[in-house]
Amino acid sequence: MKLAIFDVDGTLVDSQAMIAASLTAAFTAEGLNVPERSRMLSIVGLSLVDAMAVLAPEHEAARHERLAAAYKEAFWQHRSRGEHTETLFPGAEELLVKLRARGDVALGIATGKSRRGVAHLIEKHGWDGWFTTVQTSDDHPSKPHPSMVVTALAETGLDPAAAIMIGDTSFDIAMARAAGVGAAGVAWGNHKPAELTKSGAHSIANDFNELERQLESLWQERMR
Repeated sequence: MKLAIFDVDGTLVDSQAMIAASLTAAFTAEGLNVPERSRMLSIVGLSLVDAMAVLAPEHEAARHERLAAAYKEAFWQHRSRGEHTETLFPGAEELLVKLRARGDVALGIATGKSRRGVAHLIEKHGWDGWFTTVQTSDDHPSKPHPSMVVTALAETGLDPAAAIMIGDTSFDIAMARAAGVGAAGVAWGNHKPAELTKSGAHSIANDFNELERQLESLWQERMR
């Protein structure tokens, strides 16, 4: 068996508009200057409090907690009103369907989203039962700590050589390398390909068809 572990935001789902709007609302609620959009998107993948510490390093931990809480509230308000809809990237579901149909691949998720956010995603797209292992920010240290991937391996009983983490940020790649699994980057997300390469990506795909080919090559190479 092989394991494909997917990040969510920036990898499977285009959530940039929702994240930027929610961060804008959070900083506004706290009376702080709103960071530039590029800075806001650079922290995608980190757990919320850690992300706020990066965006507002001059403030104390209590304010980071308040910013995180304000972000969550704004996020769910936007979602309840149908604003800044999060959409799947073209080809994302098609690749999941292909991998799921194989008898030798298990699917996993490792994301900075909350359990609630992942549950919404799975329900929205009819993915119930698709993922053998689901790891969220509620239960782990922030990426790039390897805890999510290590736990995914433990839950599936698979060796690191059989697993590949797929993500769009340097945090995903560093987490994968720290856990000893394959690190497959995607070029359409929140960090530039050069950042993924610098973090140790074994491959970088420009679309999901290329990602499918790269996954197969990585598995063959790593499991020889």
